[in-house]
Amino acid sequence: MDELIAAAQGIAEAAHEGQVDKSGAAYIEHPRRVAERVSGDPGAVVVAWLHDIVEDTAVTLAELAERFPPQISAAVDAVTKRAGEAKADYYRRVAADPLALAVKRADIADNTDPVRLGALPPDTQERLRAKYAAALEQLTEFGRTVTR
Repeated sequence: MDELIAAAQGIAEAAHEGQVDKSGAAYIEHPRRVAERVSGDPGAVVVAWLHDIVEDTAVTLAELAERFPPQISAAVDAVTKRAGEAKADYYRRVAADPLALAVKRADIADNTDPVRLGALPPDTQERLRAKYAAALEQLTEFGRTVTR
């Protein structure tokens, strides 16, 4: 699994090179922190490194499917938003995949970290808090439905 983690990290670092987040920090630090938050599960670490790659870079799901085992590419697919997709459909898909769910929860935790939010304007902080609170609520609800 160490080889898969190293491969995912390398792909993420190359694909996100030069990107910055809302506060101007190097974007790659976000997947790095998400990976640290799920460090107890090597599969989740791989998915964490790759969780934004399809949405935010030129890397495709097909390319990831060639390089990573099916459960990894399926989890990355699950956390990848589709154009025009309803939020409920997205969160239902994430909640149905245990790796995707673990990574999405870690992603939300990082995106709502008080230190990160503190670097943003107050109106943006409030908008993001509300957005991610609603996301967690839906993930929790759909997670209950999936496990019944």
